[in-house]
Amino acid sequence: MICGHGMVSQRLLEALCRGRVRPFTRIIVFNGEASAAYNRIQLSLLLAGETNEASLALQQDEWFRNSGIEVCNGEPVVTINREDQTVTTGSGRVQPYTHLVLATGSRPAKPGLPGADLPGVMTFRDLEDTRTLIESAGRHRRAVVVGGGFLGLEAAEGLRQRGMAVTLLHRSGHLLNRQLDSIGGQLLQQHMEERGVNIRTGTAPKALLGRSMVRAVQLDDETLVSTDLVLFATGITPATELARTAGLECDRGILVDGQLRTSDPAISALGECCQSGNTTFGLVEPGYQQAEVLAGVLSGNTPDAEYRPVDTPTRLKISGVPIFSCGQISPDGDTESVVWQDHEQNHYCRLLIRNQRLTGAVLLGDTRDGPWYSQRIQQQDDISRYRNFIAFGKNYCEAAA
Repeated sequence: MICGHGMVSQRLLEALCRGRVRPFTRIIVFNGEASAAYNRIQLSLLLAGETNEASLALQQDEWFRNSGIEVCNGEPVVTINREDQTVTTGSGRVQPYTHLVLATGSRPAKPGLPGADLPGVMTFRDLEDTRTLIESAGRHRRAVVVGGGFLGLEAAEGLRQRGMAVTLLHRSGHLLNRQLDSIGGQLLQQHMEERGVNIRTGTAPKALLGRSMVRAVQLDDETLVSTDLVLFATGITPATELARTAGLECDRGILVDGQLRTSDPAISALGECCQSGNTTFGLVEPGYQQAEVLAGVLSGNTPDAEYRPVDTPTRLKISGVPIFSCGQISPDGDTESVVWQDHEQNHYCRLLIRNQRLTGAVLLGDTRDGPWYSQRIQQQDDISRYRNFIAFGKNYCEAAA
């Protein structure tokens, strides 16, 4: 039984179904959303009007029927009885399980500001959020997006393409401060401002103002920004409530071992709801890796497989600008920076080196060599043979070596 049906849950189902051994007589998925698993990564394209809902589906109904999988949409699990090994759903259905997988994902972090409960204050996380934003963009003119991470930037660009006047607020001094250095962040800001998004960094909302709906954002410098809509994109929190109520061990996320087992061996967890060591997850790629490991363990095809968190490169395209970052982002006293910039093409590259080994890479505009840099970082290769050509990428370096 699987609780939750997002992208990682769907990858687990596909991995289970393609295994050589299928020891399961039945697979049931309880899904709190009204729609079966869809591509959340493309919600920003849907918001921008660049794709449609039908194209988001990860599998058609026929695939689930042919695979012997029962998917119960709009049917969230509300309680787990570990002693009886049953779950109870929102409709009151009681269903026994042999093994339960928690793939409950995460929920948007929404700061507890005055006025945060006003109509017109939204988040951008799922298909229903996206539909609401599209409908609101058709009725209103001004929007404030809070958060300069990739989700906030995608939302700002999507609302701009819907015809709204968008102001983006970001507490840090530059955009994507967890993925880009300050120069990269400033270049991205310049690009987005040229496309019409008003960006204010180094500031944060203090309160949301309005009566029947939100009408303004009061900033920490007391400035007022008029608006018809406020969208918070200020991070995520692992959805652990169901696990905590069931008595499973949790920290920031649901604690799992290398085989994705929780403190109850009959229950596993994966994706954004889980925590491995001190690491929680906000990207889909680690969840995909976990799904492959868990499928091998549960099916017995690879019973000794284990998941170990690794540094996952960030690959994004924001407002048409490709971005890649991996490893260390900003230099320290022990690192040397190699910077290459093409002002005409708006390409930027910063590489960080310590003891003739690459420790970080930030690429903006041209990211084709990102995977090659990532491999050098992970393998800790000695780059001294092609150190002078490192900023020019794989082909130059391999020729020099």
